[in-house]
Amino acid sequence: MKYHRIKDFYKSIFASYDKPLLKEHIQKIIELDKVLPYSSTFFCVTNTQDLTFEYISKNFKACLGLEPAELKTNGMRYFWSRIHPDDIEGWLSALNQLMEFTLSEISLDKRERTNYTWNFRFKNADGIYVNIVQNTTPLAFDTEGKPIIGLAHYTVLHPSLKMEITASAKILNSQNEYETVYFNNYSQKLISKGVSNRERDVIRLLVLDFSSKEISEKLNISSHTVDTHRRNILKKLNISSTGELVGMLKMNTNLL
Repeated sequence: MKYHRIKDFYKSIFASYDKPLLKEHIQKIIELDKVLPYSSTFFCVTNTQDLTFEYISKNFKACLGLEPAELKTNGMRYFWSRIHPDDIEGWLSALNQLMEFTLSEISLDKRERTNYTWNFRFKNADGIYVNIVQNTTPLAFDTEGKPIIGLAHYTVLHPSLKMEITASAKILNSQNEYETVYFNNYSQKLISKGVSNRERDVIRLLVLDFSSKEISEKLNISSHTVDTHRRNILKKLNISSTGELVGMLKMNTNLL
């Protein structure tokens, strides 16, 4: 996709009709940035309506070697020009489907507790494409409930890592824990040859909400063995919890 076409497609995803004011909220974020240590992460306050960055944290240059002033002046179009060309289609598809899912499946009262994650490769000041994982929390919405202003955290990872383009949405529940409500892999299926047939059996029963004891009875193995399978599955798929795995698969049954 040509870079000049990205703007039109991106704006169609985030099309909105009003401009909320968040001066006090953003000012608090700027004050916090002054005391945060330098690290491999930076954050920005994004404006998807105007395609601009309201604020860019001090770690931006430390992470990527690029000048914050250029990003501030040229906005998202400059940022897009540095995304790896092979990742643009998947990245835009991820954003579009996340927006469609939000508007159709997440109620208005829950959208302010929703968090979104996706990734792409990005060219730093040395011309090297590093991996970036973006995690965005909406701060304000338009009258139709579309996110306008967001707090975006970017984690920069080594270019040697081979990362598939994925996107997810999580909602903060009543126990103050994030639950995955959407996941999609834009490169290939999540569950690959690394998962054994027995582990696939365990996963399918987990998706059906069976407990370890119930799974052990159905598969004629001990509960201890089931728990071992569960730990191995999480390790192989680099997932932090069984709940996250089940959430992904319930939203994407084709991944099995």
